[in-house]
Amino acid sequence: MPTVVDCPTCGKKVEWTEANKFRPFCSERCKQIDLGAWAEEKYSIPVVAPPADPDEDGPLR
Repeated sequence: MPTVVDCPTCGKKVEWTEANKFRPFCSERCKQIDLGAWAEEKYSIPVVAPPADPDEDGPLR
């Protein structure tokens, strides 16, 4: 029994098989919509400022 996943773009159920050349997407259209979102930088990974490095030259306390 093949694995069934949700299309990341539209949510339609999709079989995860070699026959589906667009997996995990249901179609070329959904694949292109997702690629466009990446190109427009709609997806991002949150960045947290690193803690101050005590070895950096800075004001002495």
